[in-house]
Amino acid sequence: MRILGLDVGTKTIGVAVSDLLGITAQGVTTIYRESLEKDLDQIKDYIDEYDVKTVVVGLPKNMNGTLGPQGQKVQDFTNFLKKRIKPDILYWDERLTTVAAERTLISADVSRKKRKQVIDKLAAVYILQSYLDSLS
Repeated sequence: MRILGLDVGTKTIGVAVSDLLGITAQGVTTIYRESLEKDLDQIKDYIDEYDVKTVVVGLPKNMNGTLGPQGQKVQDFTNFLKKRIKPDILYWDERLTTVAAERTLISADVSRKKRKQVIDKLAAVYILQSYLDSLS
């Protein structure tokens, strides 16, 4: 059984998937958001393609642990996902995952333009991998 990881943003959604054993996370893609329907259709395609039963969604929290406006948007999006596709959904604290992804890409000397294209996918990998690590 594979697990899908999502980094839901306003303009993009980073997507990662676990291996079959649930040990490692690999980046799949970055979805460039168009409409709620198209976004959900694309996520459903990945859920079907990888035979996913559980989706781990990064929940952006403020540094003091409270939920801000972006966290509420992520929860709203996730509620639509639950109603439409009905996967098991888990929230995972995503504080600083984008910062960690950015640092990784900078240390790998990835150009700014290319970083913009992959940072959300890499953030989804960080979210999913930290969840997988917590299971062991």
